[in-house]
Amino acid sequence: MKRRLYPAYKIHGAIFLSFIILGFIIDGPIKVFQGLQKIIFNSDILITDYVELAGIGPALVNAGLLTLMIILLYLLLGIKPNGSTIMSFWLIAGFAFFGKNIFNVWPIIFGVYLFSRYQKEPFINFILIAILGTTLAPTVSQLAFEGIFPPGIAHLAGISIGIFIGFILPPLASSTVNVHHGYNLYNLGFSGGLLAMVLMSIYRLLGINFEKRFLWNTENTLFFAVFLYSIFTFLLIYGYIKNGKSFKNVKKIFTHSGKLVTDFYLLYEKAAYINMGILGIVSTTYVLLIGGDLNGPVISGIFTIVGFGTFGKHLFNVLPIMIGASLTVFLHIWELSSPSMLLAILFSTALAPIAGQYGWLIGILTGFLHVAVVMNIGSVHGGMNLYNNGFAAGFVALILIPIIRSFKKGG
Repeated sequence: MKRRLYPAYKIHGAIFLSFIILGFIIDGPIKVFQGLQKIIFNSDILITDYVELAGIGPALVNAGLLTLMIILLYLLLGIKPNGSTIMSFWLIAGFAFFGKNIFNVWPIIFGVYLFSRYQKEPFINFILIAILGTTLAPTVSQLAFEGIFPPGIAHLAGISIGIFIGFILPPLASSTVNVHHGYNLYNLGFSGGLLAMVLMSIYRLLGINFEKRFLWNTENTLFFAVFLYSIFTFLLIYGYIKNGKSFKNVKKIFTHSGKLVTDFYLLYEKAAYINMGILGIVSTTYVLLIGGDLNGPVISGIFTIVGFGTFGKHLFNVLPIMIGASLTVFLHIWELSSPSMLLAILFSTALAPIAGQYGWLIGILTGFLHVAVVMNIGSVHGGMNLYNNGFAAGFVALILIPIIRSFKKGG
């Protein structure tokens, strides 16, 4: 059966192929392959910055290669591009700087595939859960390479736990959407966090605990600023040209709340690329203005915002959340440019649909509350859930939405 190579796959394939080429240019083949070994055979729990662990070149190659693999998987399955598939490319690419690699995602994806076979349903019905479910990829690496078990047993244990997670994740992910009513865009972060919390509780019961980890690069902000602005300017110009050299429909994107499921690519197609470019430029500029570092984890946060530019986020539902999250600095607990605050602010935009639905004031309150929750929730899953902010956002939405609805009509 002939597979059509859609323009969206071509353009994204070219973007992520450029990551690989740039990575080899910067560090050369030997350093890249040595760095990839470090990335694969290392702990990936929060926070593990692959740029700090292995270098710019290996991190770029890991991100480009893994994302191209996912694009190829979509092609082999004959999946047409839409907002969710494009969003998943950017999430994979972002977290491939920050916890996901060309090894640890596949046991989980295979586990979801086995679930689809068990249910006698096409794998394409579960493909998004399979890709986004790799939020729990660190569980594979932790058991496989951290010396908890002898080498052969450890590798088997890591792969087995990944397959098991993938197998049980689809029904859990389907049910958690109802908990937050579609207002948490990172639904897999919520369901994955619940699952990781239970797994970590069992580990601790068995006497297994993981040391805290903090790898954070501070030396490559200028390079990554040029890198990111180049990508997002390209997306904006590409969208503008393909949209008939017009910003038509961008204003229409701004009118949506962004609540799941809102697919800007299917609704407005090329205008969605303009939206992505705008979000990327604004979020990168925000990080630079507050004196933050551009590195693997921060790129992951920015790419996540950009990816959801096709699937629920736009400037006017993102900004209120980011403002509210930023206002927590006045509590004098965290510095605005500190790693924890940077990530909390960027990923707080999981709750953008609340601002889109209920307005700026409630959006600002939501962002403020999100930081309070996310700063205290990571320990329950031991850093194994990469979408930690999605986990926190699920609880924030669970609490806020019923309260808001009791005082406001709509929703």
